[in-house]
Amino acid sequence: MKTVAVLDDYQNVALSFGAWDTVRARANVTVLNRHIADEAELAAQLAKTNIIVCNRERTKITKSLIEKLPHLELIVTSGMRNASIDVEAAIARGITVCGTNTLGYPTAELTWSMILAFMRNLPNEVNSLAAGGWQTKVGTGLRGKTLGIIGLGRIGTDVAKVGQAFGMKVIAWSRSLTPEKAAALGIECVTKEELMKRADVATIHLALNKDTRGLVGAPQLALMKPTALIVNTSRSPIIDVPALIAALKAGQIGGAALDVYDREPLAKDDPIRSAPNTLLTPHLGYVIAENYEVTYGQSVENILAWMDGKPMRVIDPNAPQAH
Repeated sequence: MKTVAVLDDYQNVALSFGAWDTVRARANVTVLNRHIADEAELAAQLAKTNIIVCNRERTKITKSLIEKLPHLELIVTSGMRNASIDVEAAIARGITVCGTNTLGYPTAELTWSMILAFMRNLPNEVNSLAAGGWQTKVGTGLRGKTLGIIGLGRIGTDVAKVGQAFGMKVIAWSRSLTPEKAAALGIECVTKEELMKRADVATIHLALNKDTRGLVGAPQLALMKPTALIVNTSRSPIIDVPALIAALKAGQIGGAALDVYDREPLAKDDPIRSAPNTLLTPHLGYVIAENYEVTYGQSVENILAWMDGKPMRVIDPNAPQAH
């Protein structure tokens, strides 16, 4: 029988989403709840594995790891793009790589959860009340404020619509955005520099690639209002994190709400943990039951289709990347 390893199931729920019994009838399935960062340890754990199921970009499937896994034949990832998998190295080894659909709205919803929680100081207020206290700080409203969307794709558009519903002025920038496209959505198309200067809340919704890595660095942060909030529920390297920490410590910007990090799980001694005026969540953007139904459900479909010699949702490393 084939062997299947499901990686990084932090909440121990993967097998409750999707028809895994159909896979278990034809393969041995192992679930790894603990993230294994050390490549040698991971290689030993997966030494006899034929099929790996990745939950987004939690584990790096590098060329060197692939070379240590002689029995590996199929990699399945949630999403049709996973920067942590060396797809070309896998294909060169004759390994099939398949993806799944994902829902966009969970990340948009989390973005707004973070914006509202930060603006109304909810973490501190909740903790104060639980400890027997009462109000601790005056919050900030959103009506009439300017929302800057960096990347007006599927998720960015959903975020923009909610901002409009709150009565915010919405401005946006991306390399492919035109004034006509923005105007059709009731949004003003601006330059990146203008967005950073004007936004009371700037939120990032871009794919990570060579063009977006480090897109928001010290020069861009220096343009922001001292009261402005920057939000990142996309990918951590889009922001120069050391520059962000420096800006927060200097009081150069009002705060940062982050759901993504350069290293995940986030190290206990990571300096972002102690940076002032932050709201940090543990990469929850896509982690809802409805999304897991899609991703794990289609992972099962991918495995069965591959076993039947008819692989589906095969990832093309040369496909154009979204901006």
